[in-house]
Amino acid sequence: MGSKRRSPANSIDSATVSVNERVLKECHALYTDPENGLIKIAKSLDLKLLAPRKKIFVMLIGNHSAGKSSFINWYLEEHVQRTGVAIETQGFTIVTSGKKRESLTGNASLHLFPYFKPLMEIQGVVGYLSTEISTSKQKKFSLVTFIDTPGLVDGDMKYPFDVNEAILWLGDMADLIFIFFDPIGQALCKRTLNLAEKLNDRHSDRLRFYLSKADEAGTESDRQRVMMQIVQELCKRPGLNKCGFEMPTIYIPNSNKATRCVNQIEAVCKDIEKTINHTIQNTLNSLEKDCEKISELVGEKITQDSEAHRYNLYAAFKGFLLGFLGIFIPALFLTHFLTTNISHTFLTDVLGKNGSDALRIYLAPIGFFWKIIPIDYHFAAMVALIMLSLFLLLLAKFVGKSKETLKRKQKKVLLERREFVESHVKEQKKRLYEEYLKQSVADHDL
Repeated sequence: MGSKRRSPANSIDSATVSVNERVLKECHALYTDPENGLIKIAKSLDLKLLAPRKKIFVMLIGNHSAGKSSFINWYLEEHVQRTGVAIETQGFTIVTSGKKRESLTGNASLHLFPYFKPLMEIQGVVGYLSTEISTSKQKKFSLVTFIDTPGLVDGDMKYPFDVNEAILWLGDMADLIFIFFDPIGQALCKRTLNLAEKLNDRHSDRLRFYLSKADEAGTESDRQRVMMQIVQELCKRPGLNKCGFEMPTIYIPNSNKATRCVNQIEAVCKDIEKTINHTIQNTLNSLEKDCEKISELVGEKITQDSEAHRYNLYAAFKGFLLGFLGIFIPALFLTHFLTTNISHTFLTDVLGKNGSDALRIYLAPIGFFWKIIPIDYHFAAMVALIMLSLFLLLLAKFVGKSKETLKRKQKKVLLERREFVESHVKEQKKRLYEEYLKQSVADHDL
């Protein structure tokens, strides 16, 4: 078990990705390596670890014309998602980066994102799940996976699956949740407001509210009036009634269209970048904690094994002692019975005079003890003696039970794994942290 050298292919690949992307990828690999990954090591210690994701998930929700797909296209600087005022998005679309432009269906999407497999429990949703893979290198897209959700509407609109349950489940997976309110559409869509309240109850720190298509809201006074209506409606709900409610105005920049509306869309990008940085720091911190937990568990197993060995030694001694008594006591009485019923001449011929005399001297206490017991009770005494012998033998078997201990090979593997985690994984974590910090901190400060 030891560190692996990077292959030339890996070196070339590393040169084409950003430091942040490489840090998350290498952290993920430290967990998922089939031979020496932390997940495999932890499993042998009855510890369940989850591999960190290589990208953050950003989920967008809003009514059918809120501009979710347009935002994704703008962020990628590529036309990946269909846009329009019609209800284009009836399912969930995962937009992620890859080596080639490709579209995947539901089952292929679940194969690419196995942690989304619980979505299969929501009837019908898999048939409306797709993935768009883009080669875009714009902004921080290589570290972001967008989840574009169905356009939300009220009234008689029926979805082919439980859209609320699916969005709430994906909200548990997302690192950021953007809620877009369209000033010229159904900004106060009750379904959107209800979901916003439920998501806020679960993950208020992940929620961001935006007035999308702000440049189409008319004059500044019109825009302010729309924002006030939305905020008032949100604040009516107990879960969203909070101070410092923010709703930045955003729209897709268009050089051919003059507007005086303040566009805060770049702040959205900074929010994504900030979340990426927090994710990297949390991943590195979790990596170190998991290493320490594994080392601690190995130490506990080694200590438990040493204690089990000591216990087994003591248990074996007690079992031997009780077993010896269980056999020795009836053997003494049997020997006394034989010697008293065998002629002295025969005993002397077999053991010799000295041996015969010594045996009689040693058995004298047994003879004395047997004589003080009335003859009528000799049978009962014999039964009691046999019962005592059986009890001592059973007690010896019970007391002499040993605890399971590690085999020499198992102990060696545990120690090697702890050494690997301490010397290799922690060193990798330290190197990755330094690479990450070098982007913003001077070398002499590290």
